[in-house]
Amino acid sequence: MSVGAGRSCYLNGDFLPLNEARVSVLDRGFIFGDAVYEVIIAQGGRIFALEEHLERLTNSLNAVLLDNPLTAGEWQAMLQRLVDVNGGGGQTIYVQVTRGVAERDHAFPRGVAPTVFAMCRPLSVADGLARVGAVVLPDNRWLRCDIKSTSLLPNILLRNQAIAAGAYEAILVRDGFITEGSASNVFVVHGDCVRTAPLSAQILPGVSRALLIDVLRGNDVTVEEEPVPVASLGDADEVWLTSTTRDLVAVTSIDGVMVGSGESPLAERAFREFQLYKAFRLR
Repeated sequence: MSVGAGRSCYLNGDFLPLNEARVSVLDRGFIFGDAVYEVIIAQGGRIFALEEHLERLTNSLNAVLLDNPLTAGEWQAMLQRLVDVNGGGGQTIYVQVTRGVAERDHAFPRGVAPTVFAMCRPLSVADGLARVGAVVLPDNRWLRCDIKSTSLLPNILLRNQAIAAGAYEAILVRDGFITEGSASNVFVVHGDCVRTAPLSAQILPGVSRALLIDVLRGNDVTVEEEPVPVASLGDADEVWLTSTTRDLVAVTSIDGVMVGSGESPLAERAFREFQLYKAFRLR
């Protein structure tokens, strides 16, 4: 069976079978990685936190000087139809906007329509809190990690370095401070205080990160958005990762050393509260 068989996608105004979708090799997304993207989820056929994801998409488009090709209402209608034609239920939605097709030139082309692409695949939902291992690696990516760009080769190399070491994720460090994971945001727990790096050009403003902070504070958990030294991992009680597709994951070992007691009671609580919050938003 070919990749994408049985699934539908959206491409420049049309819904069509994913394995029949075609984009020019001169598309700047292919040639330069001149594109931004979003990953969103649907559960029970309903899209979660769409407003927050569309706001981040707009911010990324603005940062790369690319006009948003659709209104918020058009995005909502298109993505909901995409979920529906793919059977509803739980879906991971991938959205990508490129600068479009033009002769290869570093200068922005004029009068070129952007390429708008979206696809779904079935969402795998964890039964409970997952526990994983991580490694600490230098953050050698570019200086605009707040843009959700498709130019992800540094992240890919870091993530696969972690996998090669038998870990799930890389916790990235720049100038002695934790930035984020290669595909996640990082939280570090000491006692009853949860800390995470503040928003800056060095980290992606994760939607799950922001929503979890609100959920924690709404449940009387102290959350500090402040620089987190990598040395603080050594005596952390818990370490967490957040992402759109995994919600919250507990890191129970770093570089082969157990985190705290190896248990994650606050993460368990936070995971439960986050599921309740999602269920409320998806009603």
